[in-house]
Amino acid sequence: MTETPKAERAPVAIAAAPNGGRRGKQDHPALPITARELAQTASACLEAGAAMFHLHVRDRDGQHVLDADAYREAVEAVRGAVGDRLVIQITTEAVGRYQPQEQMNVVRALKPEAASLALRELVPDSSYEAEFARFLAFLEKEAIAPQIILYAPEEARALADMMARGLVPFDDIPVLYVLGRYTVGQRSVPQDLLPFLAPGMPRFSHFMVCAFGQEEAACVTAAALLGGHVRVGFENNLFLPNGGLAPDNAALVAAAAEPLRALGRKLADADRLRADWSLLMN
Repeated sequence: MTETPKAERAPVAIAAAPNGGRRGKQDHPALPITARELAQTASACLEAGAAMFHLHVRDRDGQHVLDADAYREAVEAVRGAVGDRLVIQITTEAVGRYQPQEQMNVVRALKPEAASLALRELVPDSSYEAEFARFLAFLEKEAIAPQIILYAPEEARALADMMARGLVPFDDIPVLYVLGRYTVGQRSVPQDLLPFLAPGMPRFSHFMVCAFGQEEAACVTAAALLGGHVRVGFENNLFLPNGGLAPDNAALVAAAAEPLRALGRKLADADRLRADWSLLMN
């Protein structure tokens, strides 16, 4: 009897989110803050299996900042360490400090390769839709890859509605489903993904998942098996699947990569991720 060949499954992209805008050295001594530390972390995460590096930068006091010059310094350091072997994505996260126009302005000033955009922050109500649409048109013109952060299923429906009304200049757009919230002791579980994928929910061809707490690896493995991609790192989680404190971000990337490889899933590199996003939005 001849076996029927299995359909080729798309490689899974792993993004490393190494610091976020809330944690500091008091939370973990290996959390990278400076451009040099970010470059070292990026190199280690690349070797562990990452295809993308989600970048936050800080001011001199260690506070989250959306500053084009600080981003340029960090991006230059990371590029010096890894070249083009990682997609570098900057955040526009407000962290309670910035308004939508300021969040969009840093992207306009920097023109990065990729940027993450929280829908609830940039479009807090319908009066912000027109400016957001103009911003997305700028991203399309400058070939900046957007990834829309969605914290709840209703936000996915809102994004789909905006797309249906012609406010998004792409037929499809990469999204990140966040399983849980920034709360003390938050621990996401794999079933938190199900509401985003329930019958009747909008379908986005390229979705990524991040999760909080030591179930991070379980959550992102489930997401990958359901056709998604994964984001891990100290921004959302400091712990290994066994509950022990992770020594560094690369260990969390490895904890996500190992079960995927064991399950026969290939990992995407940066070039594959770029190609997938380009195909999706052109």
